Amino acid sequence: MGIKGGFCLWQQVWYICRSDRSKSARCDQSRSTHKNAANDMAPTESHDVEILDTVIEHVRLPDAKFKPFMAIVGLLRSIPIVFTAFFLTPSVVYAQDPVEWTPATLERLRDWVARAPVDALPVLDTGPLRQAQTRGDAEAVSQAATALALNLARMQLLGAAGAAQRAGWHIADTDRAVDLRERLARAVSLDALDSFFSGLQPQSDQYAALRLAYAGEADPDRRLTLARNMERWRWMPQSLGSDYVLVNAAAFEAELWRHGRRVGTWPVIVGKRSTPTPVFSATITGVILNPWWVVPASIVREKHGVFPARLGYVRSGGQIRQKPGPGNALGQMKLDMPNPFTVYIHDTPSKELFAKEVRAFSHGCIRIGDALGFATRLLDGERDRVEVDAIVATRETTRLPLEKGLPVYIAYFTAGTGADGQLRFYPDLYKRDGRTGDPTSGGDACKG
Repeated sequence: MGIKGGFCLWQQVWYICRSDRSKSARCDQSRSTHKNAANDMAPTESHDVEILDTVIEHVRLPDAKFKPFMAIVGLLRSIPIVFTAFFLTPSVVYAQDPVEWTPATLERLRDWVARAPVDALPVLDTGPLRQAQTRGDAEAVSQAATALALNLARMQLLGAAGAAQRAGWHIADTDRAVDLRERLARAVSLDALDSFFSGLQPQSDQYAALRLAYAGEADPDRRLTLARNMERWRWMPQSLGSDYVLVNAAAFEAELWRHGRRVGTWPVIVGKRSTPTPVFSATITGVILNPWWVVPASIVREKHGVFPARLGYVRSGGQIRQKPGPGNALGQMKLDMPNPFTVYIHDTPSKELFAKEVRAFSHGCIRIGDALGFATRLLDGERDRVEVDAIVATRETTRLPLEKGLPVYIAYFTAGTGADGQLRFYPDLYKRDGRTGDPTSGGDACKG
């Protein structure tokens, strides 16, 4: 089967699927009022299978050379609709329209490629674009320019590092869903490449401060540290939201942001070098006062199972737990923030450790100073400090839900600005800087 024939066949499949789904939607709407709750819960055959059965009925495949296509159809019968729709979408089958570059937009592109080092990024090779221009091949010029622009755009939005350098960074980056090609085509058509590229850079004030410092830093070691932390900001979501909590394990600090403003900074204790605090994101859904502590199996092994009852430990259901109270390992407050690492922000009875400059004493969790004050700020007027203290005094475990989930980012930056706006360098507690590498390397020099 030739390419053209294959495209026509896929087009026929798409038309049948679309028309069949439209008819089914109308039927489903008319039937919906007659369904009861039991029927809603009953298992039903996927409508995707019905669509593909219709395809098999309508598409006549006259000889053996179409058997591979039938095998694909058979496979798709067992795949959920999202995956099926991907294969049956015409935009996947047909090549996208070429981006219409002009001499002016090509020149702006070359300028942006050349200035990549300002953002501690490698300079990409413009050779293929230059060669296409020399040949006067308009199609090749469009392809080379588009590929070059998209490579630069991806670096600015998502970073230049590979998977090995990002190992251990588990903050979900929602920017990966951005359709860069569509944005690029629109920007080129409007002669707005400057807005396109600048709009992809991290919007954080921290990134802007690092970028400014990087431009004026002469010391190669400090310059490399700045570059690495600029790269880490590219791994973060471009927008953290207007309300969120940001913990920087390297700085031993937590920040609360409301309406786009930093409203408070708290000292934190993080994991020891042997049990480092992971980098991840989660959502805070509530505040738990007077929490029980379920002792992790790793700590049970570490302490050889010695947990005396006089310290509030009880054994039940194969677990060792500690009763609520001021001596509880979680202190008097724990944030409800489900995550795969079972790492939480909580209070601690060991308040004296906050006086230390290097505060790496936990098994990975984040212990926060003035925990009840922090919790009150999180509740954002739903409960005041008097009410919080009254609940704590009862020693009964109480969960106070947040009206709206609050994003929390547990990050690791070895350079950044403090609450006073001054640039600071922090010790590389977990030796992660070396793994990040040098984001300015790995690209070919611009060849004219």
